[in-house]
Amino acid sequence: MIGRAPTAVAFAALLVTLATRGAEAHEKWFFDSAGHPLRWDLFSTPVPLAFAGLAIAATIGGGLLWRARRGRDFIPGPEAFGATSDRLRVFYGLMPIIVGVHAAVPLLVDGTHTLYLSPNAPLHGFAAYVVGVLETFVALAFFYGALTRLSAIVLALVWVSGFFLVGPEVTLENTTLLGIAGFFFLAGRGPVAIDRVLFPKLEPSEALARYAIVPLRVGLGVSLTVVAFTEKFANLPLALDFLKKYPLNFTHAFGIALPDEIFVLFAATIELVIGLWIAFGIFPREIILVAWLPFNLTLSIFNVTELVGHLPIYGIMAMLLVWEPGRPETARDWIAGLTRSAPAMFRPPREEPEAAVAR
Repeated sequence: MIGRAPTAVAFAALLVTLATRGAEAHEKWFFDSAGHPLRWDLFSTPVPLAFAGLAIAATIGGGLLWRARRGRDFIPGPEAFGATSDRLRVFYGLMPIIVGVHAAVPLLVDGTHTLYLSPNAPLHGFAAYVVGVLETFVALAFFYGALTRLSAIVLALVWVSGFFLVGPEVTLENTTLLGIAGFFFLAGRGPVAIDRVLFPKLEPSEALARYAIVPLRVGLGVSLTVVAFTEKFANLPLALDFLKKYPLNFTHAFGIALPDEIFVLFAATIELVIGLWIAFGIFPREIILVAWLPFNLTLSIFNVTELVGHLPIYGIMAMLLVWEPGRPETARDWIAGLTRSAPAMFRPPREEPEAAVAR
């Protein structure tokens, strides 16, 4: 039995890799879903419900283990590799720039192509021009760090408008950008920004900034959770037709040969687990590393469209990979990095700010 353990682990890892290779490709970005409405009747059958139940059970189990470990990841953080508190503060000071640029690029592309927040949501008529102008404004504001909190409110309003322009399904699939809007409203654009130079009175308080990671994490988690249903669990016909056009089910090449429907349900389960764990903040470092591989595997297939569309997710992942909610100094370092001046970012601060409660 002991000798079989590595084989079982390798087999499980292979299944996760293969299944998530299809999981993280947004099918609606590359396949016309107009003739594929949601099919909740198919989801309510025993097999899909069993797979979804497995994801929920894994989330409950992971949450209990996370609580038992008092919010500490198994994978060590940067400080285990020599990163000091001062260096972490530099990183946190740079993170709003990284997230801002990663969000600005797809918003600029969408705005100039009259798209609502994603490639599968074209707009027409007067609404297309209004939303396009607003998306472009937000993109430039995030890029330069000018009027950042105002632009965050604008982005949130654009997201809400989606319920009327493209429907709740597409709107909820793009909750990642609502989370980014919440992040910038609470945290601002950090030390290296036009706001810090010209509009310091518009920046948020430290009391607000300490909560900025929550919408960033929840927004991404909710988005992945929704997509697990709208593109797989509750839309099996769409997923199966997508696999006919893009044969991502490579299990037969490894002697597993899963039927397409089981492959889709397995992919949906992995995506649902990833989304729920991120949303609830369960072992963020481990789940981000699990998700990063499939997000990159399909880039060679779907090219620049997927790369640009996933840029906001890459920015959030970078933040969550370093963020340590179980470390008492995390919130203190975050606030210190966010509030120090640009010239002071690369030299030790003269005094330590008061410790904040880590979230």
